Amino acid sequence: MRIFAEVVGFEWDDGNRDKNLKKHGVTIGECEEVFHDEHARQFPDFRHSQHEARNAILGVTKQGKLLRVSFTVRRNRIRIISARPVNRKERKLYD
Repeated sequence: MRIFAEVVGFEWDDGNRDKNLKKHGVTIGECEEVFHDEHARQFPDFRHSQHEARNAILGVTKQGKLLRVSFTVRRNRIRIISARPVNRKERKLYD
């Protein structure tokens, strides 16, 4: 699923690459897989949008993990900010 037609790929901050894996057990590949879930739910993250427009997406990986990925779009690339398994409230939003 393409969230934004103008997006051409992903951009990663070196600090975030390992943070999501260490803290939540979520790999880079899993983060990117969420954007291909045809049932994904995307919404603006106004709470964390002080310096730039941030968004969140709830989606399933190929292995069936339901994740919440926070991201922004910079220079036609999705920049992943954080990723983690969903909580109960978010699971209901996805279902």
